[in-house]
Amino acid sequence: MAQPKRRWSKARTALKRSTWKLENQNLVECPHCHELIKQHRVCPTCGYYDGKEVVAKTEN
Repeated sequence: MAQPKRRWSKARTALKRSTWKLENQNLVECPHCHELIKQHRVCPTCGYYDGKEVVAKTEN
């Protein structure tokens, strides 16, 4: 198995690690109730997906 020729410094490791951050979620507007939701998911507010009611919501 190949072995590295020399060890990476702590500074170089930290520079590589600095790009491993979390990205913002891609939120889109629900066409039915206009709430912000995750893409390609059923809207938790109204229960609609792709123009059709998928989950029947009861009002309390």
